[in-house]
Amino acid sequence: MKELVVISGKGGTGKTSLAASFAVLAGHAVTADCDVDAADLHLVLSPRPREKHDFYSGNEAVIRAGDCTGCGTCAGLCRFDAITKKTRADGAAVYAVDPVACEGCGVCVRFCPERAIDFPESRCGEWMISDTRCGPMVHARLGTAAENSGKLVSLVRREARRIATEAGRDPVIVDGPPGIGCPVIASLTGATVVLVVTEPTVSGEHDLERVLKLARHFGMAAAVCVNKWDLNREMTERIENLARRSGAQIAGRVRYDRAVTAAQLRRQAVVETEAPCVDDIRQIWNNLNL
Repeated sequence: MKELVVISGKGGTGKTSLAASFAVLAGHAVTADCDVDAADLHLVLSPRPREKHDFYSGNEAVIRAGDCTGCGTCAGLCRFDAITKKTRADGAAVYAVDPVACEGCGVCVRFCPERAIDFPESRCGEWMISDTRCGPMVHARLGTAAENSGKLVSLVRREARRIATEAGRDPVIVDGPPGIGCPVIASLTGATVVLVVTEPTVSGEHDLERVLKLARHFGMAAAVCVNKWDLNREMTERIENLARRSGAQIAGRVRYDRAVTAAQLRRQAVVETEAPCVDDIRQIWNNLNL
């Protein structure tokens, strides 16, 4: 089973548009939206959820107001200012944990003299298995201010691979997160090919260099695509030369095309239209040889 991961050094370069188009061109793939912090592949592929599951990771302190004596030990020990003083219904002073500020370190739980603090698993979001016009899709939604997105990315990829194996579908197409952090590492390790989408700007060149360095660190086969290349032809040449020096394949270029936005507004992948850039995207897909 082959797995293509589409990533970028920053958001807004067009990776989701390309990933959606690849899902249409593949015809028999499983898609996975691993940009769990800001998922948007569903805006184009219009998934119909058939399974929903809660995602739990880490722990969160919860003070039982009825057992709290208001001694303030927990507040004094908390280094995240997550514990504040409250007034109970009977007028007694008690303490409560702000779930957004709590880092789940457990210090308050360990040192509460009354053992009045619970430490349950934290619900960080949810993940789903859906049906789309392009086949099965695994995607997720991280909760507000929730962390551990790297673990959720790993879960989404694992489920996508399982579905692909059981259903005999190939390849798995992953819309990865931007940047070079933990979620990106979780999305690309073990993939067959990593396609890095960039744009012909100074920041695009800088971000591409960082992403290619990350791919080399993990021994990943990387390919590069310059989106909107015709807006700055000189910078496009510079970026492609950088990619070659880094050992990356040049997968192709995509011209600037307003039809991409028009297709998104209609909840379509651009390759489902007659847009001029469709030929560019088809050529990139063929060059990836999946």
